Amino acid sequence: MDVGSKHGYPAGALSNFSPHPFTIDGVECASMEGFLQSLKFKNPKMQKHVCTLVGFKAKSKGAHKNWQESQTLYWQGQAIKRESDEYQVLLDKAFRAMKDCSDSFRRALKASQGANLTHSIGKSDPKQTVLTEREFCSRLTKLREELL
Repeated sequence: MDVGSKHGYPAGALSNFSPHPFTIDGVECASMEGFLQSLKFKNPKMQKHVCTLVGFKAKSKGAHKNWQESQTLYWQGQAIKRESDEYQVLLDKAFRAMKDCSDSFRRALKASQGANLTHSIGKSDPKQTVLTEREFCSRLTKLREELL
């Protein structure tokens, strides 16, 4: 099942663009895309704003941030290296928060039971993206297994 915002249910509902509200470290996020794009901003106030965005609004807000050169992202004023264990822990925490907070996300995960999850538009090089296809799909699969 190819996860993406333009696909039918449940693949479209599993997209980072879908509005699945969750709270992480006291910050309210409207979607996973909003959270991921917020990591490109050093300023905590701007991060909180970007976390409130969904879909293409979130994506476009972070689109021109050049984090790739330094390979540094930020959460709550703290610099985090993209390829660090600390970053992977933060991603796990965010996806788990979304699973715990969003009924619609949990329903979509359950509806994808038995499907091999892919993300054909996702990039594979962590130096080019804040979330690789592997990072994304493996987290979805793990969370789905926990629900079933």
